[in-house]
Amino acid sequence: MPEATRQAVRPAAHPPDTGRPPLLVYAVAAVSALGGLLFGYDTGIISGALLHLRDDLDLSSREQEIVVSVILLGAMAGALVSGRAAVRHGRRKVVTAVAVVFAAGAVAASLAPDVTTLVAARFVLGLAVGGASNMVPVYIAELAPAAIRGRLMVLFQLMVAIGQLIAYLCGWALSGSGGWRVMFALAVVPAGALAAGMLFLPESPRWLLAQHRSQEAERTLRRLRPAGADIAAEVAEIAAVTADGPRAGGGWGRLRQRWLRPALLIAVGIAAFSQLTGVNAIVYYAPTILDDAGFGDSVALLTGIGIGAMLVVAGVVGAVAVDKAGRRRTMLWFLPGSALAMAVLALAFTTSTDSAAQRWTVIVSLFAYILFNGVGMQAVVWLIGPEVLPLSVRGPATSLATLSVWGFDLVIAMTALTAINTIGRSGTFLCYALMNVACIVFVVLKVPETKGRSLESIERALHSPLPFRRALDGK
Repeated sequence: MPEATRQAVRPAAHPPDTGRPPLLVYAVAAVSALGGLLFGYDTGIISGALLHLRDDLDLSSREQEIVVSVILLGAMAGALVSGRAAVRHGRRKVVTAVAVVFAAGAVAASLAPDVTTLVAARFVLGLAVGGASNMVPVYIAELAPAAIRGRLMVLFQLMVAIGQLIAYLCGWALSGSGGWRVMFALAVVPAGALAAGMLFLPESPRWLLAQHRSQEAERTLRRLRPAGADIAAEVAEIAAVTADGPRAGGGWGRLRQRWLRPALLIAVGIAAFSQLTGVNAIVYYAPTILDDAGFGDSVALLTGIGIGAMLVVAGVVGAVAVDKAGRRRTMLWFLPGSALAMAVLALAFTTSTDSAAQRWTVIVSLFAYILFNGVGMQAVVWLIGPEVLPLSVRGPATSLATLSVWGFDLVIAMTALTAINTIGRSGTFLCYALMNVACIVFVVLKVPETKGRSLESIERALHSPLPFRRALDGK
């Protein structure tokens, strides 16, 4: 890349988009974010299904962890495959294919005659979950105007939360032996809607430009920007960043370049902390943990619904906060509350939960943790990676970040019940509280503010001789 480009840290000269974005922008976000709903539903439904699935199939704690966790192995594979496929075939086609895989996995899981078949079906679902979590945020980021990119991308996380809430509601409504089959089958409906909707949406203009299809890219941007927007300037800015590099999503070997390290550290670090802070230990196992602690099936399932509702509230708050307050500030405002709530939960389990006061402390701290972590971490995790990772390596780099999400999610899923059996609920939740504190330190030291920045200006900041955060913040 020319030295002049390396030195250009501030955004290019084209003015920010003014006026109301076309409805197509919101249609892109809404339809593609159905992948988030499927992601949330298929990862969350096991929470309610497990209460009766473990009885129907006589599963041990380790076998329960395998049934829960195999979807995460599939997600890791799906993240890797989708990143490479998006380079060759484009973002839109990959998201469409993901919808088809979601439907196939849901049908297979609902018809599974034994544990082995169910595990295989949930691995297939994992392929779709990994593909959706990898490509949907990238797709939205590459089509959205910078001014509203944050809230549109957080719509993906909001839909994940809505999917998890629907999963909890289905788990409660369909509780009973055999109800888990219907729970799995219901995912076919949004999968069909996603596949049909994606057929009418445009391809990423940034991917088109990287494929030297500039006229198609310009036509797409005209459909996605307000009337009067300087499309030619935006095309020129994107082209200037990509002109001296390889086609979008260059090979894995390019991730070793020194100038990419700050972006990779941020994307992978936030991905890791999104799981190590413990959210999916609660999402996957809260009903099981509460039931085993003596709360009873009904209270456990209703608490699960409350957790799903808190995830939705967190998604709404996060969608507003990331564009109003900024990504970095949102994390620093809400993560301390997440750490405190998890610490209170740990203390509440230091003795038996026989008293009403202790039980209410457990439930309230659970809800508070989900709310604070949902806004401070889950609203940002799918946003920050596609923003800071450069176009030339966005395919494999985003795959690496997504792989980190699912890899650490797998660690949590495979160890949560074992940790509780080994060091107790209190010790396990205290470890998660400490990881929340570590995440706060990481954000303070490493994470810059990307609010309102074009993707190209963020990429130019990586080439600055200044530290990435200082270059991007203009300090």
